[in-house]
Amino acid sequence: MKLTHDIFLEQQQKLLMTPELRQAIAILQMSTIELSEHINREMEENPFLDEKEAEDSNNDLEKGMEAEESSSRTEEWLELFHDRDIGLNVREQAEEKSFDNFLIRRPSLYEHLEFQLHMICKNESDLEIGSFLIGSIDSNGYLGGEMAEVARQLNVPEARVQEVLEMIQTFHPHGVGARDLAECLLLQLRHYGKENDIARAIIEHYLSDMAAGKINKIATNLNISLQQVQDMCDLIRTLDPRPGLQYGDANEIKYIVPDVIVEKVDGEYVVVVNDINFPRLSINNVYESILRQPNSFNQEARKYLEEKMGAAIWLIRSIEQRRMTLYKVSRCIVDIQRDFLDYGVEYMKPLNLRQVAELVEVHESTVSRATTNKYIQTPQGLFELKYFFSTGVGSCYGSQKISARSIKHMVEEIVGAEDSTRPLSDEAIAAALKNKGINISRRTVAKYRQELGILSTMARKRY
Repeated sequence: MKLTHDIFLEQQQKLLMTPELRQAIAILQMSTIELSEHINREMEENPFLDEKEAEDSNNDLEKGMEAEESSSRTEEWLELFHDRDIGLNVREQAEEKSFDNFLIRRPSLYEHLEFQLHMICKNESDLEIGSFLIGSIDSNGYLGGEMAEVARQLNVPEARVQEVLEMIQTFHPHGVGARDLAECLLLQLRHYGKENDIARAIIEHYLSDMAAGKINKIATNLNISLQQVQDMCDLIRTLDPRPGLQYGDANEIKYIVPDVIVEKVDGEYVVVVNDINFPRLSINNVYESILRQPNSFNQEARKYLEEKMGAAIWLIRSIEQRRMTLYKVSRCIVDIQRDFLDYGVEYMKPLNLRQVAELVEVHESTVSRATTNKYIQTPQGLFELKYFFSTGVGSCYGSQKISARSIKHMVEEIVGAEDSTRPLSDEAIAAALKNKGINISRRTVAKYRQELGILSTMARKRY
């Protein structure tokens, strides 16, 4: 066989991940807050992006004045390009004094403990020890480190460190300064005046058994009645295992802004994409006029302006494409889950990404990106868009399937209505569901129960 080199033409169709396509995909995945922040950053970096303001159609005089000002601004910018090429002077703006800067904020855990320390302790040495210990307390309210190590670093007796720690353990929130969960719970019982031998024994030796609902084991080992153990466990469950979180950082609070809002108007559900907080983007007229005058600046400046112009146009298109995709996907979900919106979770239908993708005529990955980290406000409450996708379980009647989320809700209702002295087993719950036309096994009931955080039959039993 003879090997030769030949030249030939061939047509190929490929999908290339251009930077613009990557940006469109990233924008589609962004939530409302993330997209708003992204738009603000782009407006700071791209001079071609401008925020469109509401126009008054009746005021023609103002429009004429704006046109004259735009023309004069164009001339000024051209002069600036002649003099300084493409460099722009950015004036530093002084921070405006707003009333919001003087609003009272909730103190942090560290500030709250330091305030109590200075109110009670007047000894300089104890203040130093107390400040060191408070600085070693984590956000949950627990103390890290050993007393011997603290005493060595501060060059003070270990007994003195222990005394200051006992003083801090009397501070609010109750239970703060504990070194483990058992000590935290005992400190709270001591403060409330409900500490006793039975509660102490359960906390120190049987916390894991209490969590697993092994009431019989605890009663047998402590040689007390089941009722006493149950009463003590109920008391312990009222305590706070993480007292420090009562003074968490207010800046860490994250609010959910719905990306889609659904309202029922005249018997029909109206879907609105929540983009009211987005700046309405448009192309800056001044820079657009500059770009149409190629002889006003050098080639490097023109290349820069063309790149920014293209980036601005693509960003506006990507945002509009995101809005339309999100609307179509949300509209499809609302139409399919109308019974859920009318009557509640029991009427939710099984749904997957492929069904929505076929109806909207997009790829499954597009539906997945459009529903990731997105929330929808409905008459039934605020839900993540992923909430409406669930598998289906076969029904005893016909081929119609029932959503797994609806079945979980039924399990919750069955367990909530049971006699606590005689809780239902997983097999009994499966039989109750079968009476409602849902064919489900005991293992599946156990799986759903665990996902819902419902304890086992023995753990739910009340004596």
